[in-house]
This record gives sequence, structure tokens and C-alpha cells, in this order.
Amino acid sequence: MTLNETFRAKVWTQESTGAWHFVTLPANLSERIRTLTMGQLKPFGSFRVNARTGLSRWETSLFKDTKREVFVLPVKADVRRKEKIKPGDTIEVSISFEF
Repeated sequence: MTLNETFRAKVWTQESTGAWHFVTLPANLSERIRTLTMGQLKPFGSFRVNARTGLSRWETSLFKDTKREVFVLPVKADVRRKEKIKPGDTIEVSISFEF
């Protein structure tokens, strides 16, 4: 089975280094993913997904944010450059994965 979802989220950076850029998945989508992937998560509560924003596509992993009980998606540097994305921008992101 494949999950395909699109959402809008604000780009933020990791406080400790500022090097990693993420978007946070909506709580309801995170809950749905958690239910669908029960027992399939890898270390750090992660799993592989395909992501798209604008004309850019990339493979990455979703990571579980246990404090907020949501998943976060890293936005790669080359994607940010191509799409002219900076911290604080709200972007539309599509993710897909098989479970």
C-alpha cells in the first residue's frame, strides 16, 4: 500500500547547529503515519520517504519528534537552493511511501 500526502509547513532549522532544515508534519498526518507504520520504524523512529516541493524531488527519511509527537522531514540543501527556500518560508510538500 502507498501513502501519498500533501501539506503546507514552515521551514525551520535545528537550534543546536542551524545546519539542518526541516518541516514539521501536521499532527493529524503524523498520527495517521504512526498508526500505519506500527512496528516498521527504524532507529530514531525513522523511515524512508520520497518528497517533493516545487519542481524538486528527493529521497529522505521522516524522523519522529518524541517531544511533540509528530514527524519531521529534512529539506536538503540542494533542494533549498533550487527552490530558493529559506528558514521561515512556508512551503507545500508532498510525501509518499509504501508500507
